[in-house]
Amino acid sequence: MSEAGAEVRGKQLLATPLAPYTWFRVGGAADLLFLPADADDLAGFLARLPETTPVMALGVGSNIIIRDGGIDGVVVRLAGPAFSFVEVLPGDRVRVGAGALDAMVAKKAAEAGIAGLEFFRGVPGTIGGALRMNAGCYGGETKDVLVEAIALDRHGKRVVLSNADFGFSYRHSEVPDDLIFLEATFQGTPDAPEAILARMDAITASREASQPIREKTGGSTFANPDPEISGGRKSWQLIDAVGMRGASVNDAAMSEKHANFMINKGTATAADLEALGDSVIAKVEAETGVRLRWEIKRVGRR
Repeated sequence: MSEAGAEVRGKQLLATPLAPYTWFRVGGAADLLFLPADADDLAGFLARLPETTPVMALGVGSNIIIRDGGIDGVVVRLAGPAFSFVEVLPGDRVRVGAGALDAMVAKKAAEAGIAGLEFFRGVPGTIGGALRMNAGCYGGETKDVLVEAIALDRHGKRVVLSNADFGFSYRHSEVPDDLIFLEATFQGTPDAPEAILARMDAITASREASQPIREKTGGSTFANPDPEISGGRKSWQLIDAVGMRGASVNDAAMSEKHANFMINKGTATAADLEALGDSVIAKVEAETGVRLRWEIKRVGRR
């Protein structure tokens, strides 16, 4: 890692606790946290990094549990103007950095009279994470609007991916784990800004009313199961049905406000959160026959 960092312009932080960088406020340290100055800086860093050193990208930490033992190798965090830009293009397209907040992308598109990206207002996190997991809500998904994305591979080489290259499915993509997204281009449709903003306001109001967005949370904990398997019931309904709304392990709890949201009430550890989630999965499967799938990513050393 020292060889790779010899010529970088960004910041390198050794043995850095990652809890402050996640919405749950849990997790151990990264062996090295790298905040690149721009895409070229990151490409050079990756090109010089030893092949055996693991690399993981981290956005704003909204949909992730970093385990208490921390992360092996390098964690790359894309922050700053070089990675968070939002640019309106001709033809109702928007080009955005992978570090741009989903909500900001929705807002900038709306102000430019570009519809179709409103659902991003309800997605916590950044565009990089949205690409990785086909994030969506309120009837829209990333796959519905993506034209193409640009990423760096493990060796710092630029890769251009079309929508079809992602192999999108519900809350999932088939893109290799070692790709780090740099930017994406989305296709919208024309509409009056005031009409788009009104729809976004409705999304905001719905989230405020139904989700614990003021808590230390990670968004939806489990992906909704196949309705043919679950009898049409969503994850929160299954969790409710087996009495796990409000269930807790120390300060980790399933929210009373929304049964599919996990929260850190104060001093929960990553182990507490993961143990709670696994207990919910086990009870739902035992009593309903449906096995829930984690939507929150869990990474690192236990």
